[in-house]
Amino acid sequence: MIRVGKIVATHGLGGAVIMTHIAADSKWLKKGQALMVEMQKGSFIPYFVAEFKINNGKEFVINLEDLGTIEQSKRLVAKSVYVDEEILAAYAKQSPLLWIGFTLTDVNHGLLGTIEDVMQTTNQWLGKLMYEGKEVLIPLIEPILKEVNIRSKRLIVELPHGLLEVYLD
Repeated sequence: MIRVGKIVATHGLGGAVIMTHIAADSKWLKKGQALMVEMQKGSFIPYFVAEFKINNGKEFVINLEDLGTIEQSKRLVAKSVYVDEEILAAYAKQSPLLWIGFTLTDVNHGLLGTIEDVMQTTNQWLGKLMYEGKEVLIPLIEPILKEVNIRSKRLIVELPHGLLEVYLD
């Protein structure tokens, strides 16, 4: 499973929720699809999409099966939402926000660590990770990316010569 978003609010009195998402496109969500809601750390409950509408490019208003009241839907607010990797495989290269939690491996240096956060600058995406006790920012741009593997949650990169050394000196 891969984290795709978060339930941020309830909507109306009928139990609908508002979910923000980090996929680059809104077309991945389908009626009948299972959304895995992390109720507690490592504990996921499936909820099936009964109906939804795209609120804007980053949000959905979703009616979930078995949620018919605002009281029921309030339990889901602030919970992270996950989906099967296969659903987002087509969007993986478009949305580096999906890469949080992926391991980052350089073809020359080997395993660097786990991406803790992803941020966007004016021109590029940067992945933040800890390497040899130091916070490192790695550019997540096409010339450096060699492989994005959603199933194994792994990025393989070929870093420019000397990039890591800048952080370690």
